[in-house]
Amino acid sequence: MHYDVFNGDADGICALIQLRLAQPIESTLITGIKRDIQLLDKVTINQGDSLTVLDISFEKNGRRVVEFLAAGAAIFYVDHHRTGEVPNHPNLQTIIDTDNAVCTSLLVNQYLEGKYPLWAVTAAFGDNLDTSAEKLAATLSVQDWELDKLKKLGMYINYNGYGSSVADLHFAPDVLYWEMVRYASPFDFISENHTAFDKLENGYQQDMTSAESIKPEYQNDAVAVFILPDVAWARRVSGVFGNHLANQNPGKAHAVLSYNKDGGFLVSVRAPLSNMVGADDFCSGFATGGGRKPAAGINHLPLDQLGLFIDKFDAFYSAKI
Repeated sequence: MHYDVFNGDADGICALIQLRLAQPIESTLITGIKRDIQLLDKVTINQGDSLTVLDISFEKNGRRVVEFLAAGAAIFYVDHHRTGEVPNHPNLQTIIDTDNAVCTSLLVNQYLEGKYPLWAVTAAFGDNLDTSAEKLAATLSVQDWELDKLKKLGMYINYNGYGSSVADLHFAPDVLYWEMVRYASPFDFISENHTAFDKLENGYQQDMTSAESIKPEYQNDAVAVFILPDVAWARRVSGVFGNHLANQNPGKAHAVLSYNKDGGFLVSVRAPLSNMVGADDFCSGFATGGGRKPAAGINHLPLDQLGLFIDKFDAFYSAKI
């Protein structure tokens, strides 16, 4: 049996779309909300099974990888998050690059030698890697108005992945994947699947309008911290709102906190766009934290640690000014 294991955000979904358009295979899909990154815990392996793993941290899944390899599985792993130790094994093929200008879909695009690059452009926009998206698009003769469409689609797909559970989302990530993988080009998806695209666009616009009315809990020249209310729209918009804030204030680090189902905060952190480093290191200092240099998060911050979080966040990025 083959398993396709992928992050439920724009990068994970678009990476798998590229692969399966180029290399169709019958598989079992394993995915979840964007923050559900220990996805290999959902897989039971038998000898001879194979896995494609996309856009989830090797550092958070390495133990399972070792177990699966020992059980006789073959694994193809593509990612851009923190790695930890990566074992050397004949049945493990990895393409991992933690450069802050790279995402998993861009790596898959390189691996496939540019067979479906427009999906990689879409994913890069979704990961707020606008410069990387525009650089790839410049090689494809994409018009400005077309680029704007891809940027919006990337943001909408990424937005759909956030929430404390799949019930918060407009589409379960595997359902959204099936809606899009039928199209060789994201432009075809936009123009032909009006039901799915309009649902994403309308939801994004409504939720962002609500988020933009929220005032910062704390801010200074180095950082700004926002706390969203305990409602579904706030859980959905937490990540893309962080990207929006980062784009508006590129010299400042941002943290967006929403309430999770465990009675604490879900935290999205964005490093300043003018210095896209440190988010992974900062968030990894908390028990459930992790991510990548420009964007990271904490899955559960106890309510009584809010003051401590703000103090540490302020001190961490104030030192980088």
